[in-house]
Amino acid sequence: MPSATLRNLLLDRLSPEDRAAVLTASTPFEFELGHVFAEAGDTVAHVHFVLGGIISAVADMQDGRTVETFMVGREGVTTPGAINVPVRTYSRLVGQSPGETRRIDVTRLRALCDERPDLRLVVALYAAGLQGELEQSGACNALHRADQRFSKWLLRCHDRLDGDTLHLTQEYLASLLGSQRTTVNEAAQGLQKAGAISYSRGRVTILDRAALERAACECYTNGRRSSLDIPTPE
Repeated sequence: MPSATLRNLLLDRLSPEDRAAVLTASTPFEFELGHVFAEAGDTVAHVHFVLGGIISAVADMQDGRTVETFMVGREGVTTPGAINVPVRTYSRLVGQSPGETRRIDVTRLRALCDERPDLRLVVALYAAGLQGELEQSGACNALHRADQRFSKWLLRCHDRLDGDTLHLTQEYLASLLGSQRTTVNEAAQGLQKAGAISYSRGRVTILDRAALERAACECYTNGRRSSLDIPTPE
């Protein structure tokens, strides 16, 4: 089911006139867990302003392993670079948590950005923040323990969803984190013993967010500052 909170933080930063123009040019789009928005290498035809749920960019390796490279929730938009030039996706875009978007044809969005410079600026600022988060994640994946990255990932999901419960299986978590299922299980058990979460049959409930933040590496705070704290045009 779509999120109860149907709003996008990028659209919130626009003037009423610019926001209305995007809403008029776009259509509502609901998606379920596992919905594939695009495969790696696809030409971007539509851009999605996420209102609820989470869309993940997932890299698929030749040996069958997968890892999430970034996620987009109600703070952002898919493939923001497409506002400038035709682009192809580098990863598979898939629904990680059910939700809803405003879907807009990419050529229409480019035309709107030409007409409305504040719209282009807001999307460009988000793209810059996302680039910063990707750079931080590169260091994080190389240097930090699985339990720290797991805590960071749960916090990032919690930031983007309503409520404190996430419905995620061990297999799905392991594939998104690029870890073995046993590694994810050990990390979840450690956080459960610390009272930060409860975990059972694919359901993770955040019990103590402060404890989860203490368990996460510094990349959570740095990445959040990059991708969520987007300034409003003057």
